[in-house]
Amino acid sequence: MKTVQLGRTGEQISQLALGCMQMGTVTDEATSFQIIDRYVEAGGSFLDTADCYCWWERRGSEGGHSEELIGRWLASTGRREEIFLATKATALIRDVDSVWGPTGGPDWELARSQFVGAGADTLRRAIDASLRRLGTDHVDLYYVHVDDRATPLEETLGALAEIVRSGKARYIGWSNVRTWRMERLRQLCARHDWPAPVALQQQHSYLRRRAGLAHGSIVDDEQLDYLAEHDDLTLVAYSPILKGIYDDPAKRLGHPAMAPYSGQDAEARLAAAAEVAKDIGIAPNQLVISWLLHQQSPTVVPLIGPRTLEQFKTALAAVDVSLSAGQLATLDAAGAA
Repeated sequence: MKTVQLGRTGEQISQLALGCMQMGTVTDEATSFQIIDRYVEAGGSFLDTADCYCWWERRGSEGGHSEELIGRWLASTGRREEIFLATKATALIRDVDSVWGPTGGPDWELARSQFVGAGADTLRRAIDASLRRLGTDHVDLYYVHVDDRATPLEETLGALAEIVRSGKARYIGWSNVRTWRMERLRQLCARHDWPAPVALQQQHSYLRRRAGLAHGSIVDDEQLDYLAEHDDLTLVAYSPILKGIYDDPAKRLGHPAMAPYSGQDAEARLAAAAEVAKDIGIAPNQLVISWLLHQQSPTVVPLIGPRTLEQFKTALAAVDVSLSAGQLATLDAAGAA
């Protein structure tokens, strides 16, 4: 597996990151361990989790399942020094019981209003709790999971600087954030000599979000341009295959993952992906991961989140797919006239 530099840190990370969100809940421990083992055996090192994963899978849970599972894997294998470990804070729910609806699932609109946020005390408590669950004295990358506009950036950045100085995190990152906010917080870091983010984790795929959509978590043209100009930030792309919709036309009908993308542009790009994938003899989902791996301006680190070992094997195979200049041109040119 190839590696890429994390921003301008000199740190080499796997170009394919392994998202562990569902491990310990949807994916049982034995299967989770198998997936991590196979990933590391293939040359992977970049594990991604968060303190809130996956509270919504178990009523009464406050999260932490994924971190605890990774902690058990690290303890059982002794491979902590081989792993670039990332976790996130700010998206825990203040009152979990209050956000569960009568149908058995959470009310996500209400849940989003209940995030604990990025206050200094919250972050200090969160990093210590994450380290306990992970069974380590530091993480390599610590993200603000959901941008918090209610807390002054100076307070958040000062707390993160303290966390880095203490050795509890080596680098910081941000997720689910607008470009203008990234620029503002980076200017504050420069002014106060605080550690600046080296990674931006956003939803990013081959499909482009539909025109007119206001969505702070999906990469748009402005953000791509910003990242191309600022190579001290690495783009970590979550949901790269949009819940697997590229492989299954029937699944796309009414699927929530398609809602931000649906329209003529998406149809044109889905058709192009299907055509190129057929020519190569691979699945469209694999093609999309490969396309992301081929991006250079900016460099993209796709973050896969397999539920099963078979899904992992399918995604991993994309690492070995080589796209020609002509195939890349076809994919890049596709879209609504």
